[in-house]
Amino acid sequence: MEEVDKILIHALKQVGTEISEEVGSVKQFTSELIVEAVVRCIRVINPGLGSGLPTSLPPGMSARFRVGMSLAQACQDIGYKGEIGYQTFLYSNEPEIRSLLMFLVEKLPRESAETSDQPTGKSVVLQRSIAAAIKAQLSVPWLPPNCRLPLNCETQSPGELHCFHVQPLSLAHCTKGPGKKQLKEVRDYQRDILLPVTAQPSHHSFVAASILEQHTAELSAAQEWDNEWNSQGLLSRLTPQEYRSRKLGRLRKRIEEQLRSAALPSPESAFSGPCSSSELSELLQSFRGTAPSDHILTKGTHFTHTQKFSFTQVRSRTQTWAIRLSEDTKFLLCSPTVCVCVCFLQEAVPVTSPLPTGPQSETEIQLRQQEELTSLQHQFQQLCSDVDQLAADLKHTSVTNTQVLDELKQRELGNSEKDEKMQVKKKTVDLLPDADENLLKLQALVEASANRVVNLASQWEKHRAPLIDEHRRLKEICSNQDMESSRKLTEIKSLHDKIRVSSEEAKKKEEIYKQLVTELENLPQDASRSAYTQRILEIVGNIKKQKEEITKILSDTKELQKEINNLTGKLDRTFAVTDELVFKDAKKDESVRKSYKYLAALHENCNQLIQTIEDTGTILREIRDLEEQIEAEHNNKTVANLEKILDDYKAIRQENSALTAKVREG
Repeated sequence: MEEVDKILIHALKQVGTEISEEVGSVKQFTSELIVEAVVRCIRVINPGLGSGLPTSLPPGMSARFRVGMSLAQACQDIGYKGEIGYQTFLYSNEPEIRSLLMFLVEKLPRESAETSDQPTGKSVVLQRSIAAAIKAQLSVPWLPPNCRLPLNCETQSPGELHCFHVQPLSLAHCTKGPGKKQLKEVRDYQRDILLPVTAQPSHHSFVAASILEQHTAELSAAQEWDNEWNSQGLLSRLTPQEYRSRKLGRLRKRIEEQLRSAALPSPESAFSGPCSSSELSELLQSFRGTAPSDHILTKGTHFTHTQKFSFTQVRSRTQTWAIRLSEDTKFLLCSPTVCVCVCFLQEAVPVTSPLPTGPQSETEIQLRQQEELTSLQHQFQQLCSDVDQLAADLKHTSVTNTQVLDELKQRELGNSEKDEKMQVKKKTVDLLPDADENLLKLQALVEASANRVVNLASQWEKHRAPLIDEHRRLKEICSNQDMESSRKLTEIKSLHDKIRVSSEEAKKKEEIYKQLVTELENLPQDASRSAYTQRILEIVGNIKKQKEEITKILSDTKELQKEINNLTGKLDRTFAVTDELVFKDAKKDESVRKSYKYLAALHENCNQLIQTIEDTGTILREIRDLEEQIEAEHNNKTVANLEKILDDYKAIRQENSALTAKVREG
């Protein structure tokens, strides 16, 4: 049993049970250690069933009985067919505990059984216990703090609840790979200046939410790129880099067109006021990636030309206003329809103004300039209103002109149709005097036209047949090419999926390989698989020897029984023959009669002796069975369990009396 107990202890350590090095057999297991080992095994076998079971016994006796009943029910749910109850855990019995642990170890998943063959380090055991605890907590439904029972409080954290607040994080992404280089400044920034992820949010409760949001965003972006590449990128027959650059160029072009259309003013706002487009021009220039230019927008507005001309340096303010107004009128009234207004505008604005002579103070000069500026502004506003009125009249005139032109075109079309009808009627009237002759000519002409049409149709059929055949051939070639391209595209998609699956499998295998290498490095060098295999082979050899000895004993027993049966039969036959011979002589001789009596007594005494020997063997077997039962009872710790039961009974009575006292006080 030592080897079996060592294997059980090793397997229990693999599932996370804390067993000290001093414990070498199941006989040394305490109730707390038994409960922990059983709960750990149940959590590995069925996490949902073992998530609500505690790994230690509570202090109260009633709670201990409930835990024992829960463990017994869980073992029965898993499939244990043996006799089990709360006494199995509270008042442990070595054979029952050994059989239960053997059943649980055999029920462990295959990967756990495989890993249990190899000794692992404490780090691997810690990682597995953490994974088991997280899995157990995830399997338990979340409850609000006000609805949690004491059992739920043990499995769910009673900490504070925080809002899901996200803050942007700056992560040090690794860019190592073929064709990728990382700048030295970036590496220095990430190494020396960039804060850790846990220190970047303003509050420590935002760390988990921010990391989850960052990871979700990156994952969704990668999935969107995969979907877009599989649906559109493969159809474009470009590399991923070319597809990205083309998409970026289209986006830049679209933004530039939108900004250009937004920068151009509408016709209704041409005379409303100034519209500064310098910021939009700079933004467009930044999109172009070239040096700024003064002629970004090819079409200039009236007011931009006015501003360019009006804000140039001239010799005097009066001449500046005169030149600006005259140039404005020339620019606006360049159409032939309103050229007559130029003279009016030029007469309304004085070109020169007499400059004051003589010494004047600075204040008078400023007042005079202010008055001139005010009057010129009024005149400019009046001119702008006149120009607006003239523009409206021009628009109305252009609309009227368009309507007149449309009506003229319609009348010309009607006149042309009437002319054609008149020509036909005129020719018909001219042909009326020679109607019969003209009819014959017309019929001959119709017949000639029909023959010519038939001839042309036959010629067209001759040309049409090879063209149709060529068209069908080319159409079939195109359809075959489309089918071939679709088939190749399907193959490319399937290969892409296979590549993705293979890459994921390679990553998983790489992680498993790294983990196995780490476990191999953490393994003790003195213990190896060959040692355990050798021990198992020794156990198997001992079992074979025991079976051979048992078979030999059984064969010896059979031989002895056969020999006893032969001797018993021989004795019975000999006694029967002797009895018959002596009985014949006993009728004639008195001495022979006495010998016959002695022979009968000897036979009876021999039978009693044989029966006594058989009874002695039966008694010896019963004694041996009783000794084994006594030893089993000693191993079951019956006396210790009875004492423990009495102590538990006293503790339960004390708890009941304490509860009764509390009820009475309440």
